[in-house]
Amino acid sequence: MNSRNTALSEFITAHKAVVDTLTQSSIKTFLDRCHASLSKLGEPSCKDISNLEPVCKYIPESLKLASNQSPELKQLALKFGNLYTHLPWHPSDRSSDKKGAFYNGHANAVITGTGGLEEHKSVRFGASLIAPHLEYPYHRHPPEEGYLVISEGDWRQGSGEWFRRNPGETVHNVPNIWHAMRSGETPLLAVWMLWTE
Repeated sequence: MNSRNTALSEFITAHKAVVDTLTQSSIKTFLDRCHASLSKLGEPSCKDISNLEPVCKYIPESLKLASNQSPELKQLALKFGNLYTHLPWHPSDRSSDKKGAFYNGHANAVITGTGGLEEHKSVRFGASLIAPHLEYPYHRHPPEEGYLVISEGDWRQGSGEWFRRNPGETVHNVPNIWHAMRSGETPLLAVWMLWTE
């Protein structure tokens, strides 16, 4: 019988503990559904997929910002600190300019799902990191998505105004909505879940 990677298991448990503190809402319902699916073990990766991009130097600063928040978020930051060096960090394919600020100033990592630490058919769980003073451009995708913010940043959906999300707060992207995010004086780090079934 397969078992889940310890660092991954502890991170999922810590993420769920933060979700459990959220007030009832559409984003909590979505994240609860994702966690119910993740309670069933996927297929663990049998190889080392770790890849730290240079921008990952900002992760300790982001985790330090989260450590001053609720006990649950502090624990999540601690567990992500144990996990992130094992993840496959890569720039988004939304930028082809390999010398540009955006390409070199951000990275995404898949935690569960195709290419992650554990293959999972229902939930693609990952993280996004943006260096200070950068914008992740408008994009959309069919899967519903929920973000849990670790270090603050701004989000925009559709034609709406930019709005701030602080550590421990959430963003809910319904299927196919255009959305973007940007960092300010500090790096933006957030973990996300996509429903892929």
